[in-house]
Amino acid sequence: MDENASLPERFEKDRIRLRAVAYRMLGSVTEADDAVQETWLRLSRTADAHADHADHEDGEERGDGDAPAGIENLTGWLTTVVSRVCLNMLRARENRREDPLDAYVPDPDAAPEDGRDPEEEEALLADSVGVALLVVLDTLTPAERLSFVLHDMFAVPFDEIGPLIERTPAATRQLASRARRRVRGVAPAPGADLPRRRQVVEAFLAATRGGNFDALVALLHPDVVLHADRTVVPTPEPVVVRGAATVARGAMAATGRALFTGPALIDGSAGLVMAPGGRLLLVLVFTVTGDLIAGIDVIAEPERLRHLDITVLDGDPSGPDGE
Repeated sequence: MDENASLPERFEKDRIRLRAVAYRMLGSVTEADDAVQETWLRLSRTADAHADHADHEDGEERGDGDAPAGIENLTGWLTTVVSRVCLNMLRARENRREDPLDAYVPDPDAAPEDGRDPEEEEALLADSVGVALLVVLDTLTPAERLSFVLHDMFAVPFDEIGPLIERTPAATRQLASRARRRVRGVAPAPGADLPRRRQVVEAFLAATRGGNFDALVALLHPDVVLHADRTVVPTPEPVVVRGAATVARGAMAATGRALFTGPALIDGSAGLVMAPGGRLLLVLVFTVTGDLIAGIDVIAEPERLRHLDITVLDGDPSGPDGE
């Protein structure tokens, strides 16, 4: 990093990394941006406080590019601060788990100053990280999530992570290992023919996102049956929809929601999870016969969701050092 650059310029060079850390910690673009902004404010306050102290001591002004005294590695310091901010936000979130899930759906009318489409950006980031991974991370304790994200995704040593959560390096390693096992989850169901089922499920998602009615119908068995629990619509009773064309029309109506949907392993079989803002909203469990979808079970009731084993499908995000 250019030591002669101004402090704001040096911060901007770290912004992408800080935002990546914050997004994986929080699963929400808005909250990640808030965490990064708070990190900048803390750096500014620290720099100002040190500048005032230095001026008082010897009357010498510090250069604009100087990091505050005691910060030898600015990138490491910023990573630590954004991690602390995210940890506090996660702990606060733990105290409001009763909030309705739809509160985390991005507002499509909230146009940011830089002209980015917030809904599109949220969807792109979720895709790049993996919707299923975000769902699994949301089930971890704040300490587990921080340990796993910082170590497995950003190669931060355990002896640097431990002080953030007031644990020893050995205890921090155990937290990351526990999180890693949760991410890996159970083995695929025996005889599930996972590659074929995954291909069918991903084709269904692609057709839904693209609004391709004919492609959807081609993937569905003529007598396909869709079951949706009472929370999905919501309705007083569960909804049952029959027939390829009818089910396809229903999927077309959910094209916007499909942006925040991704493949996952659900109880050992390929399915889809929908998680706007990184919070699980519903899942789709598929019954595949041959190469056609014969049944779809849409689950949104919180109690049913809690009993599902949802893990990352085909891929291990665990990073350096493994176990």
